[in-house]
Amino acid sequence: MTKHERGLTPEDPMAVLKTKNYTTDIPSMRDKVSEAEWDARVNLAAAYRLVAMWGMDEMIANHISVAVPGEEGTFLINPYGYFYEEITASSLIKIDLDGNVILKPDFDYEPNRAGFVIHSAIHRARPDAFCVIHTHTPAGMAVSTMDCGLLPLTQTAMRFAKIGYHDYQSVAVDLAEQESIVADLGDADLLILRNHGLLVVGPSVAQAFSNIYRAELACRTQVMAMSANTAISTPPQEIIDKTNHLYRPEVRRPFGVLEWPALLRKLDRHDPSYRD
Repeated sequence: MTKHERGLTPEDPMAVLKTKNYTTDIPSMRDKVSEAEWDARVNLAAAYRLVAMWGMDEMIANHISVAVPGEEGTFLINPYGYFYEEITASSLIKIDLDGNVILKPDFDYEPNRAGFVIHSAIHRARPDAFCVIHTHTPAGMAVSTMDCGLLPLTQTAMRFAKIGYHDYQSVAVDLAEQESIVADLGDADLLILRNHGLLVVGPSVAQAFSNIYRAELACRTQVMAMSANTAISTPPQEIIDKTNHLYRPEVRRPFGVLEWPALLRKLDRHDPSYRD
């Protein structure tokens, strides 16, 4: 029986992989970018490591991106094939809003198509969305299947005054989906991709990470509460509104800014190689 008769491709996929330069041993890119871009790269690499540290990654899937400071229309994203725990400042790929690779290390890794479709649409439409984070966590995916969406059951959930919802349209590889993604996100900081997962944006990496951390925590709490087979208490609307007001960045302080240096110290104690 031939390979075609067995339903296999003529080439052995593993053999093809052996012909690719899929190294993670790469030189520093620091002397090839501006200081502002390097700082963005370090913070973005830190976000990847932190998402992995808190168990919000899914092997090589999902994406976090940042706009390149001073270079309108370009952003940084992960090489498809790296674990989040392997991401470094130098391994990130710079692409433009049309998907053209502007700068990448000397390897054969490329950006994931779905990552480009989703993230380029948001960076193009939301200049304030410096950082975009997308996850597929069990709790986030569970809430994404619920008709009720994310409920204001805890003060952590109440910080999200406005939540966008985007109906599932299969794997996000079609550019035609970009328009509805942007429309459904609107000016919200959290978009729940129905039957898919979570997406957050923020004006800095620190604030975006705070958003995904809190959105994930709110989803986990909701799933746990709804699984307890008991009546659930929801605060009155005026209390929800008051709580959201007190959580707004302009009322007290921007989300995540105070925590970010501590998070970087935690990473440095664990493994500072994200800075490479």
